[in-house]
Amino acid sequence: MLQSMTGFGKSVIPFGGKKIIAEIKSLNSKQMDISTRVSGAYKEKDIEIRSLISQRLERGKVDFSLYTDATEEGTLQINADAFKSYKEYLSSLAKSNSIEEPQDWFQVLLRIPDVMHAGVEELTEEEWNEASKAVAEAIDKLQQFRIQEGAGLEKFFTNKLNNIESLLGEVPQYERARIDKIKSRLEDNLKEIDDKIKFDPNRLEQELIFYIEKLDISEEKQRLANHINYFREVMANEKGQGKKLGFIAQEMGREINTLGSKSNHSEMQIIVVKMKDELEQIKEQVLNVL
Repeated sequence: MLQSMTGFGKSVIPFGGKKIIAEIKSLNSKQMDISTRVSGAYKEKDIEIRSLISQRLERGKVDFSLYTDATEEGTLQINADAFKSYKEYLSSLAKSNSIEEPQDWFQVLLRIPDVMHAGVEELTEEEWNEASKAVAEAIDKLQQFRIQEGAGLEKFFTNKLNNIESLLGEVPQYERARIDKIKSRLEDNLKEIDDKIKFDPNRLEQELIFYIEKLDISEEKQRLANHINYFREVMANEKGQGKKLGFIAQEMGREINTLGSKSNHSEMQIIVVKMKDELEQIKEQVLNVL
């Protein structure tokens, strides 16, 4: 089953007089790229959190945050020393630069880190047990999101593969006319110079057969059909297959391009353009597959 690299998860767990909140989101990336914002006493667990994310999510650009939100009065305190120090410094800075001081210093100063702080700074084992549950739950929800997104991608790819397969099925009806057109064009050109150049009809027939064989597209059609089936097989049976699906899509593109270069027929070239359009949509979305 496919999984997308795009996802979001959030967990809120009450603890004492506050809420422990874990949030995580991911986007597509070739490698695992983790960015964390961990507040307060949880900072000591940053490496442990990163390790857990790497093990669970495998790949993607991941943004994670873990913080607390007070739910009872008295849980948060004002650091009076920091409040006073910041007030004096900012007031002095405003005067020296001829900047008008704010009318409401409280509103300004209470937004500064360290002015407001939790009443309990040291992380206890009990609190970390609850916080780790929040982290795991947020990751679980993100994975569920990825699975849902992956189901949508699987339907999208299946539809596009069916369209390419249907277009490939239209090619044979033009192959006979394509060969006849090539032969007719060559014969007409030779007739125009028949009175100037003598040629051996048998040798001409041999060269014509050789030329037409070079334009044969049987192998390209078979390889493209095989790539379509392999894409479906990988999509259905393997995990973490995003890079492999990308490689298969590239191979499909090579066969479609060769069909176009060998076509020599307007209707077949239209079919090739349509197949390229379907394949480009696959390539865009396959970047989101885990």
